[in-house]
Amino acid sequence: MTTAPNIILIDDDANVLDACREVLELEGFNVAAYASVAACLPGLSAESEAVIVSDVRMPRQDGFDLLAAVREIDREIPIVLMSGHGDIPMALRAMRDGAWDFLEKPADPVHLIETVRRALEHRRLLVENRRLRLSIVADGWDARLIGHSAPMIALRERLKRIAGAVTDILILGETGTGKEVTARALHDFSGRKGRFVPVNCGAMPETMLESELFGHEAGAFTGAKDRRVGKIEYASGGTLFLDEIESMPMAAQVRLLRVLQERVIERLGSNDEVPVDLQVVAATKADLHQLAKQNRFREDLAYRLDLVRVELPPLAARRGDVSLLFRHFLDLASRRQGRASPNVAATFLVDLEGRSWPGNVRELRNVAERYVLGLEDPPCSSGGNTVETLEARMDRVERAILLDSLAEYDGRIGATADALGISRKTLYLKMRKYGLGGADDEA
Repeated sequence: MTTAPNIILIDDDANVLDACREVLELEGFNVAAYASVAACLPGLSAESEAVIVSDVRMPRQDGFDLLAAVREIDREIPIVLMSGHGDIPMALRAMRDGAWDFLEKPADPVHLIETVRRALEHRRLLVENRRLRLSIVADGWDARLIGHSAPMIALRERLKRIAGAVTDILILGETGTGKEVTARALHDFSGRKGRFVPVNCGAMPETMLESELFGHEAGAFTGAKDRRVGKIEYASGGTLFLDEIESMPMAAQVRLLRVLQERVIERLGSNDEVPVDLQVVAATKADLHQLAKQNRFREDLAYRLDLVRVELPPLAARRGDVSLLFRHFLDLASRRQGRASPNVAATFLVDLEGRSWPGNVRELRNVAERYVLGLEDPPCSSGGNTVETLEARMDRVERAILLDSLAEYDGRIGATADALGISRKTLYLKMRKYGLGGADDEA
C-alpha cells in the first residue's frame, strides 16, 4: 500500500526542487515533488494530512493561483511559500491571503524542517478534529462536553461515574468554563424524570431569594397575595442547579442546609413540611472553604455541598480543544444567523490557539459569533495599514505551539521535546524566550 505524501513540494526550478526534497526526505517526511501548481492539485482533498511547500514566482500559475486553487479544495491546508529576496512583499501579501508562512530562498534547512513540522502537526490535529466532530454521538457526553484533550477526557469519565448517583454535587470552575452546561448534562444523563431548574444566586436580590427558593403562602409578607411554589419544590423529582452559590445570603444558607440534610422545605409563612426528592448541583468559582474561614459562607454548608466535587478545566489548560470548539460554535452561530458556515484560515486558528482566554469557553463562543458576522479581525491586522512583522508573527505562532504541546504532555520537558522533534536544551531556550517557565523535567 502506497503511503500518502505528507509534504507536497512545488518549484519550477529542478535543482531547488531536488535539494528541498532531499532535505525533507532525510528527516523522514514522505515528499511528492511537482514542477507546477496544476500537477499537484489532483492529489489534494479535504482529508489530506499534507503541507504544501511552494515557490511564489512560477510561470503560468504562481503562489496566488496556488492559494486560490487550494482554497477551493480546503482553505485550511497549510501552504508554506518560498521566495527570493525581491519577492518578499509578494509573499507577505500572499500570507495575508491565507498562506501559513514564508521562507526566504535559499531556505535554511533547519528552519525549513521546523516550519514544515509545525505546519504538519497543526494539519494533523485539524483533520483529527474534523473526524472527531463527525464521530460524536448526537446526544452523548462527547456532544455536550466537547474536547479530546486529556483534561476533558478525564472530566467526561468522572461525570459518567457520578451521573445518576444519589448525591449532591459541587461544580468548581472559572467564569465561562461551562458550569451550567455540565450541570444540565448531569441531569439529562441521570435518569431523573423531573425538571432541570436553574437558579443564579448572584443575579437575584437578597430580599427575593428565599421566596424564590422556598416559596410562600398567601399573606406571608406584603404583596404575597397568592401561594407560590418555590424553585426547590418545583425541582422535586429532578435537579436544582444553584449557580454562584457563594453569593447566597447567610439566612438562606441555613434553610438550604436543612433541605440538603432532611429533604423537606417549609414555605415562607407556613409551618407545614413539604417533602422534596431532588438532586442539588451547586456551582461556584470560589473556594467555599476559604470563604468559610473569612465568615462569608457557612462552613457546615460548604462541607455538605462538597461531597462530590467536579472541577472544570480552564480553556488555557486545554488548548488542543480550541479549534474543535471554535468550529462547533461557528456551526451553531451560522445556523442561528441563517448563514453558511464560513471557512477559517489556518493562520486564524493558530492565533486562537495562542490567546490566553480569560473568559474561557464563553469568550471563544463570542469570538465565533463575531466571526460569522464578519466582525472578528484577522490576526495579521492591527488596524489601518499596519502589518505584523515576520519576526513577531513567527514568535506568536511558535509560542502557541509550545503552549499547546506543554499542556498536552502535562509540562514534561522530555516528552514535549520528543514530540516536537527538538532537544531538551532547545526547548528550554525557547521556553525561556517566551516566559514559559515552571515546567516539570520528568521525561
